[in-house]
Amino acid sequence: MQTPDETGNASAFARLLGLQILRAAEGEALVRMKMHDGLGNLHGNLHGGALFSLIDTAMGQASHSVFGGAPNTVTLECKVNYIRPVSEGELDCRAWVVHAGRRTQVLEAEVHQGEKLIAKAQSTFACLRGGKDW
Repeated sequence: MQTPDETGNASAFARLLGLQILRAAEGEALVRMKMHDGLGNLHGNLHGGALFSLIDTAMGQASHSVFGGAPNTVTLECKVNYIRPVSEGELDCRAWVVHAGRRTQVLEAEVHQGEKLIAKAQSTFACLRGGKDW
């Protein structure tokens, strides 16, 4: 079985964005992303899609950590409140499982740059029976 870190680092998309999985255990995760030109929007700020991907990855790591690192969940829905723009520096996303049921999980996440809250999110994940159900 893969550890959460191995599962996340197996993602080519996460590597493309430069995501670093700092911690994933017991229903919580911490993932870091450094802003660079390739992640910018037309205004020179971090693109909302890149920020969403940081959040979704952190939530996925938190979710997978409930199952010992096995990627046995998928995102059903996610709502993000974008609070302030980012034009440089590093972002840390902390995600945690609020409810871990047999069929679904509810997760929350916050993205900070230092002490500043950048975004807040809530999602629902589906638990796959025996691995991949699709």
